[in-house]
Amino acid sequence: MRSIVCSQPGHLKMEEINPPQPEKGFSLVAVKRVGICGTDLHAFEGTQPFFSYPRILGHEIAAEFIEGDAAHFSKGDLLTIIPYLHCGQCRACLVGKTNCCSTLRVAGVHVDGAMVDVFKIPSHLLVKGDGLSLDQLALVEPLSIGSHAVDRSEIHEGQVALVIGAGPIGLGVIQFLLLKKVKVYVIDANPNRIDFCYSLFPDVHFIHAGENTVTILQEHTSGNMPHVVFDATGNLKAIQQGFQYLSHAGKYVLVGLQQGDICFSHPEFH
Repeated sequence: MRSIVCSQPGHLKMEEINPPQPEKGFSLVAVKRVGICGTDLHAFEGTQPFFSYPRILGHEIAAEFIEGDAAHFSKGDLLTIIPYLHCGQCRACLVGKTNCCSTLRVAGVHVDGAMVDVFKIPSHLLVKGDGLSLDQLALVEPLSIGSHAVDRSEIHEGQVALVIGAGPIGLGVIQFLLLKKVKVYVIDANPNRIDFCYSLFPDVHFIHAGENTVTILQEHTSGNMPHVVFDATGNLKAIQQGFQYLSHAGKYVLVGLQQGDICFSHPEFH
């Protein structure tokens, strides 16, 4: 069976490995699409936290069911997966926050991922295709990050949100905010990303990074600033600047991930 292995930073190679074998509690799926996201790029660059080499990458997938004990699945069914393997027994899992599991293992990060012909995954992590195409199914996982971030913010209709970063994850955050009928502002340093984002979301207000962002936001919010700020950059400087964009009693949702320490003015934030 073919696999794509990131053997060390900057190096990918094709390897033949033994195919996975059926096992109780698991299912085998034929991988048809694999998305390449920031996590994979950072692993390739050598800047991904919680990562060890060698590793088979890949966690945004579309696949066909082969065999296993997953309920209500038949051979050939299209599906995607939840790539977050949790224990089900720690304090976080017991209160329903399985994404905060104390021994969380992410496919393609802590354990080998789906850049293989056949992938073995716990059966309870399969998600039915429900009529979506293979290309669409490969986007379910990254879109779910935007959905989760907006849910965590508890933002509601009529409020103001700021999204820092108009990359793929930021686009997902923006989409789910607009479904909440929220007024959205977006900051990005890349004019091509801003133009692309504007072509999708013409009702969103865009601010080029480097402009007098605080003043612009104050003017547009009558001095109140956004109710919720979302960072979707994973950039340390951008994350630290994000604190100054918050309204009083606001919320800051950190979607992006970076390796350094976050620093901010405690008295001002307090």
